[in-house]
Amino acid sequence: MSKNPDGRPGSGTNQEGVRRHNLGTLLRHVHRVRQISRAELTSLMALNRSTIAGLVAELESLGATEQADPSPVRHGAGRPSTEVRIKTTGPYVMAVDVAVGRLMVARVGLGGVVQGRATAPLPGKPDPEQVARTVVRLVSELVAGAPRGAPLVAMGISLPGVIRRADGVVRSAPNLGWHDVPFGDMITGRLGPELPVSLGNDGNLGALAEHLRGAGVGVDNLVYLSGLVGVGAGLIMGGVPLEGAGGYAGEIGHMLYRADGRVCHCGSQGCWETEVGAEAIAKAIGCPPDAVASLSEFLDELDGPTPELREIGRHVGLGLASAVNLLNPQVILMGGYVRSLYALVHADVLEALRSRAMQAPGESVTLEVPGLGEDSVLLGAAEMAFAPLFEDPVTALSGSRIALPADLAHPAS
Repeated sequence: MSKNPDGRPGSGTNQEGVRRHNLGTLLRHVHRVRQISRAELTSLMALNRSTIAGLVAELESLGATEQADPSPVRHGAGRPSTEVRIKTTGPYVMAVDVAVGRLMVARVGLGGVVQGRATAPLPGKPDPEQVARTVVRLVSELVAGAPRGAPLVAMGISLPGVIRRADGVVRSAPNLGWHDVPFGDMITGRLGPELPVSLGNDGNLGALAEHLRGAGVGVDNLVYLSGLVGVGAGLIMGGVPLEGAGGYAGEIGHMLYRADGRVCHCGSQGCWETEVGAEAIAKAIGCPPDAVASLSEFLDELDGPTPELREIGRHVGLGLASAVNLLNPQVILMGGYVRSLYALVHADVLEALRSRAMQAPGESVTLEVPGLGEDSVLLGAAEMAFAPLFEDPVTALSGSRIALPADLAHPAS
């Protein structure tokens, strides 16, 4: 079988490559909506009915999908079409969200269904090796609870930092205290090289999930504002992720906001994050420094905004105006603690945004909260992990299955 330069099967170089490409495309369609009719697949993929039937049969044999009775609300006149749905005991991925103060790992099946999750607290500046060990421990717990025979196909890890796309090295995660950490290799060294492991920035992954499943469905130009402790952003432009030459785009919290401002964790001075980050908000509301990771909960308990919070809301709006002028998004999603802050000071944010945004791009943007709630980043990590499955379902699901080391696949009780 011919392959692309990166080793993946060619999508149109020969008949086998075309078939595998079509299998992946069909599986992706089912994954996005969880259940869909063969007639709809025929229309979406511009293939004839017999070809669709053959692809569906192969995905069933691979254990990824199954047939379902026709939906009574999906068809009109004429014979109802057989439906295809994800198989609940089919392939799954591990999604990992490493955040300041806590770690979450989830077992996520096709369709973005969270089948189980486990969490653990982290210290303020966690040791990467200790975090890797904790990830492996939580993964082993979730693998033990997976349906019998369901294959683990990959792992996706979200981190609040600058990650080099080429090799998954965390170049800088100031709020974790990490610099040039080969975190992907630390995980692979413990779980084995057979399990594909990919790393991504939390803002990028939040934007991806919201675009596919949340408030950004059907929106081709959006900004997902990620507020955890620092401030980052994920960008979808023209319907595709905008990540930059090395995968570093979206560090919106480190754009220059005040030339004479405070020193930032990144080592620069006057970053936007120093005015609207979690530490600035915590100081404004009297939140204890060791509880910054739970800032959203403190904000949600407030009856109304204080003058200090209203001033921070103004800084949020002024910073977003620069993003609006530069990127011209349709929607800005206020994620993380920014969602809770926005609920309190939305009028101040909007007033400041409108005062600085150019008229034309300012008229076309709306500010909204994420549709996936607190799971945006976690589900984005899952979507990243599923990507190789959609590129070539045959290789991912046939032949030898990924097997974790015995002491992890069957942890001691």
